[in-house]
Amino acid sequence: MGPSSTRGFWRLLPLSCLLLTACVTTKQTTTSGTGSSADPEWKAHLQEVNALRNYQTRGSFVYDGGQSKTYAKFFWQQYTPEKYRLLLTNPLGSRELELTVEPDLARLTTKDGQTHMSDVPSELIYQLTGMEIPLDDLTAWLTGSPGRATEYELDDNHLLKSVTLQQGNGEKWQLNYLSYDTSTKPMLPSNLELSQGSRLIKLKMDSWTLQK
Repeated sequence: MGPSSTRGFWRLLPLSCLLLTACVTTKQTTTSGTGSSADPEWKAHLQEVNALRNYQTRGSFVYDGGQSKTYAKFFWQQYTPEKYRLLLTNPLGSRELELTVEPDLARLTTKDGQTHMSDVPSELIYQLTGMEIPLDDLTAWLTGSPGRATEYELDDNHLLKSVTLQQGNGEKWQLNYLSYDTSTKPMLPSNLELSQGSRLIKLKMDSWTLQK
């Protein structure tokens, strides 16, 4: 199955798939703030977030590349900081793409069972789907941590509101947190948007499961 045929399914997933999973979390919308990275409440929260090792989240995924859009349901399972699994499914729950990542190896399985491997997961995703997703940074951003980014803003609730990451190639990722799930401890994002140029990625987390 070549890259062109693999990309075909992205244009076939209907918008209705975003409506299949009802959001059952209690949300807290982010508000403008000027919190400092030295804020003790933020530092305590960040320490809790960075201590997370084994967790799961599921929800809705949208990728707008400017020319076409991708709609899917996603399931993310983090085992360790460097080992995780990403599953994208269609509205009926069938696998469209499954990515498993561990140190120095990424394995992507398509809907027809074909497996492709690389040591750079973001490049593997791009080669087979045309989507540019900063997976190495997303593992931190997903939980509300700035990761390796040093330019960020906090909201009035001492949580991450936005992140800016300037890459070595001159491209810039802008991440905005729209709301948090107040039922989790620590509070974790429930809605975020990530953009770079004409690209826009939206993630809505319907639930979080934290392993003790």
